[in-house]
Formats: sequence, structure tokens, C-alpha cells
Amino acid sequence: MSTTAPSRATSSTPASTTVPRRSALDWRIRFAALSLIWGFSFLLIKVGTDGYAPFQVTFGRLLFGTLVLAVAMAVKRERLPRGRRTWLHLTVAALLLNAAPFSLFAYAELTIPSTLAGICNATSPLWGMALSMVALSEDRPTRRRVAGLGLGFLGVLTVLGAWQGFHGLDVTGTAMALLASLCYPVGWIYVRRTLAGSGHSNLSLIGSQLGVATFQLALVTPLFAGFPSSFPLVPLLAVAALGALGTGLAVLVQYGLVNEVGPTTAQMVTYFIPVIATAAGVAVLDESLSWNTPVGAAIVLAGAALTQSRARAKPKAQ
Repeated sequence: MSTTAPSRATSSTPASTTVPRRSALDWRIRFAALSLIWGFSFLLIKVGTDGYAPFQVTFGRLLFGTLVLAVAMAVKRERLPRGRRTWLHLTVAALLLNAAPFSLFAYAELTIPSTLAGICNATSPLWGMALSMVALSEDRPTRRRVAGLGLGFLGVLTVLGAWQGFHGLDVTGTAMALLASLCYPVGWIYVRRTLAGSGHSNLSLIGSQLGVATFQLALVTPLFAGFPSSFPLVPLLAVAALGALGTGLAVLVQYGLVNEVGPTTAQMVTYFIPVIATAAGVAVLDESLSWNTPVGAAIVLAGAALTQSRARAKPKAQ
């Protein structure tokens, strides 16, 4: 759910000429709203899969999200990107950042609780740091980052209950959720390498990317899921909210935060998502919660925060 990294990667305006636009609504309120929207997304996925196949849920999510961004692009008179190479890169980015992870989370929640899916999503910064140290030359491994990675993956093992042989855990569903969280940093790195400095606005790129992802699911869904035989109202509303709010509106709010307070502060929303997802799953869906789940989640978040932190610069000797 976290898509802050692409916003940094695709920014085509030089920092020296960028003037952040302040919204009439305080950024802290928008930050809290974004945390709630993305935190409840896992609950909405669970409700959606109660009435529709996972691919159908993903297609509906992308369709409603694309419609929101299409309206935003029309209001701001944004043009679609040009160039065959740009659209080729957008096609890959759509698969890695939208079509694949959204579908994997939907399939995962057929067999695992939404609370566990939300916690698996919190491992994205850990995967991202591990991959960036290999794929991006500017991200050098440091003791702090290596310690954060180790701590984070210790938290993952705690959530999964490794000491008891993963007893009672659906391995396939959990693996799908972890693979979905891995898709995000792979996609971020790809976007950073291919679309950075493309000359197109963030809104134009992400709107086009979601449109391509919707087209991808429009091709895949009839082959593997067919068409719904009925349209249950509550799951349909969940899918509509997941797309319009959790995908379309959330992206607009996120990019507004990045432009106003910077990517470092905006990406902190990642650490609130599993907390809200867990609370929503327990309170609304009555999902069970053992002690190792919140403890492991706290360790994961601590490790992710450590990988993103920087050591203070030592004062220069006079």
C-alpha cells in the first residue's frame, strides 16, 4: 500500500524550483486520514473477497482508483505521457506496483487474517533497503541499516511463530502476502531507474500506470475468474471504497504530503498501517490475535525505522 518511493523517483521538477503548495487542510490531518485509509484497506480486501474472486476484487479496485485519478487529471488538465519507451516502462511498473501485489494480497486474504496481511505489508521497507543496497549504488550498507534489517526479519519470524514450527499458519497465503510486499520495492527501484527525470508529472505517470494496470486485469480476470454471477452489495461497496479511497484518493493525498512535508515524513505512514490494520481486523472482523503478532509487528516496525534512520553527523573539530 505504501507508494511513497515512486513519488521520489518520478519527480521531474528540480528541487530548487519546486514551491510546495500548502493545502487548506493541515498536513497532520491528511497524514492521519491516509494512515486510516490504507490501514482499513486490508479489511476491505477481506470483505471484498467474501463476495468476489480475488482477481475480480483487484480489477474493481483498479477501475475505481483509475476513475478517481482520471477526474483529477482532467481537472488539472494533465496530459498523458508520450513515447513508446515511457509506456513500456509504465507497463512494467503497473505490473510490479499494482496488478501483482494487489492480486497477491487478495488471494492471500482468502486463507490468512487481514491483520497478518497488514503486518506483512510492513516488511516492504525492509525488502526495499535490502534490495537498494544491492541495486542502487548510492545506498551503501551501514551498521545501522544491517542491524535494522536483522531486527526487522527477527520480527517477521516472531509474527510467524517460527519457534513453534509455524503451527497453525497458512504457508501459501502468508508467502503470497510477503511476496506482495516484495513487489513494491522491486517496482520502486525499477521506476527510479527508468522513469526518473522523464519530464512528466507524478499525477500523469501514476494515473497512466493505474490505467495500464486496470487494462492488465481486464485481460486476466475473465480468463481466471470469469464474470460475477451476482453482485453482493456489501462486498461491492468494499471494493468501490478500496479503489476510490484506498487507491485513487490515497495516492492524491500521498503526493500532496510528499510535496508539502517531504518524502521522509510522508513515508512514516507505513509504520501506522499495520497498527490500524490489526485494530480493524480484531474490532470489526473479530479476528483472533495472539501475543506474538503485535510483539513481532512492533519489532518489524522498529527494524524498518532503523533502516530508514541516519546517524547524526559528528561536529567538526575547530
